[in-house]
Amino acid sequence: MKKQLVQFILVFALAAAAARPQAFGFADPTVGENAPATQAEIAYQKAMSLLDQSKWEPALKQFQEIAARYKDKADAAVYWEAYAQNKLGQVGPALQTLARFRAAYPASRWLNDAQALQLELRQSSGQKVAPESVGGDDDLKLMALSGLMGSDPERALPILEKTLQGNASIKVKERALFVLSQSDSPAARSLVERIARGGTNPDLQKRALRNIAISGKPENRQLLSEIYASSSDIEVKREILRGFMMSGDKERVAAAAKGEKSPELRKEAIRQLGLMGDHKTLSELYASESDRQIKEQILQGLFMGGAVDKLIELARTERDPELQKKAINNLGLTGAGKAGEALVAMYHSSSDRGVKGAVLNALFLQNNGKALVDIARTEANPELKKEAVQKLSLTHTKEGADFFTELLNK
Repeated sequence: MKKQLVQFILVFALAAAAARPQAFGFADPTVGENAPATQAEIAYQKAMSLLDQSKWEPALKQFQEIAARYKDKADAAVYWEAYAQNKLGQVGPALQTLARFRAAYPASRWLNDAQALQLELRQSSGQKVAPESVGGDDDLKLMALSGLMGSDPERALPILEKTLQGNASIKVKERALFVLSQSDSPAARSLVERIARGGTNPDLQKRALRNIAISGKPENRQLLSEIYASSSDIEVKREILRGFMMSGDKERVAAAAKGEKSPELRKEAIRQLGLMGDHKTLSELYASESDRQIKEQILQGLFMGGAVDKLIELARTERDPELQKKAINNLGLTGAGKAGEALVAMYHSSSDRGVKGAVLNALFLQNNGKALVDIARTEANPELKKEAVQKLSLTHTKEGADFFTELLNK
């Protein structure tokens, strides 16, 4: 029997070593070598490093030198020169540098970035930039609209509304909607509300609902509640439940988890309760629920909310074998520590083959090499011993490698 076990371990150990050789001390050959960097690249990376450290003055000098010496890095260096000048508060020189950039490098890949920086500088210096005057780039127009919305919302609003109703891409429309959502203007709020109630395409409606939820204002939560009650669209209701979660509205999410007639929406509400960490409501729901699928979702919600103590309790006391296995599996996903100790105790106290197998799998999910080694050493049942060794061979832990080495050297 011992010889067969050693052979079994050897097969799994070699398979694991082939999958991850470095875990067992085998060489991991390198593949290829980096080409040597040019002097221009070295200088450029040094200058970028100075930017990362917020050392604007030395970075500025370095980029000016690169622009003068290296043609292949000149356009990028001039852009970053303007960027550093902006960081130093040198708005006028930065705008002059950008004007020089546009004249010298009209086809540069950095052109859009340069235009965006120029727009930002002009707005920050108090200039009102008309969106109509901004050339073809949609992102730049939206930046201009954002600035105009802050200074002259009555002028910006019709342009934003036209953008939302036109044939612009969904990305551009979402950005326009975000600009509207940041405004305190009653007219802007009215337009966002109209979109959230379904006055446009479904994708944009979901984005509007999300933007409304992010603020967390009581009036916005009330608006979401009204839309939820009046809508028959499951996807819209699902988005609103997620919005309640984002705004911290546990009461409305709990009400949906308890009373929603749609199983899909009940599951969504339970999922959001898990993300909110509402262990109390989930525990109460589990105790009163009779639907197995809903109970499985509650177990998932408890896992998502980090309710280790409750999962340990249910793993020990649940009489439904499938639900018990689900609770044990979720304990495995929570990590070792307290959950690992509980799983080991459960393994030794149970006589149920299914429970023991579920625990072994959970310990594997934890990458709990120590626990699996202890079971592999002490388990008398040959099948369970093999299963423990098999799981252990897949963990790639030091404890597992030491255990295999010890057995193979006997």
